Amino acid sequence: MMAEGLDTPTAILANAAAALRERAFDEISYRTLGDSVGVSERTVYRHFPTRSHLLEGVAGWIESTEFPLSSFVTIDQFQDAVRARFVAFDSSPAFAFVCARAASISPTGEPEPTFFTRALVAMLAASHPSVNERDLRRAAATLRYFASASFWARMRTGFEMSAPAISDVFERTVAEVLGNRFALTATGMDGTSQRVAG
Repeated sequence: MMAEGLDTPTAILANAAAALRERAFDEISYRTLGDSVGVSERTVYRHFPTRSHLLEGVAGWIESTEFPLSSFVTIDQFQDAVRARFVAFDSSPAFAFVCARAASISPTGEPEPTFFTRALVAMLAASHPSVNERDLRRAAATLRYFASASFWARMRTGFEMSAPAISDVFERTVAEVLGNRFALTATGMDGTSQRVAG
């Protein structure tokens, strides 16, 4: 039955996520979801007309409830948040793989920049104010992919890496992207500003 305070679509997503603890996504039927929420199968279809809609919705629910990314303003905070997220992915791999799978399908909603994308662009703009918008967006896209469940899943299955090893690859990528694209500067021992080699 539907939990108190949840609207129907949210209750459907919460129940689908709970069902993932016992079975694969492809084994979750609309009828079973409707029964668990206390609505008809037709109502589930009205909110999620295709399996892609449902997968995308469940992945969004999981990301927000199981893998929320800590807020960040600086690159160091961003790296800390991603490291913590990779550890969370390792703790709940079935959920992380659902998020990775959802990222591989064509979006079913309106294509607009997400909060995560906007936060990345703002962080990069604040730390590198002279970089143009196009390069900021390109760097943000790269960092977003390497911070994603898709990247984690590829490293986990393709290279049998754990969260610490994946974090190491991620951090090297951040250094490479920022070093090559933005001509980072660092403060030397004598207090003068020096260019970091990319």
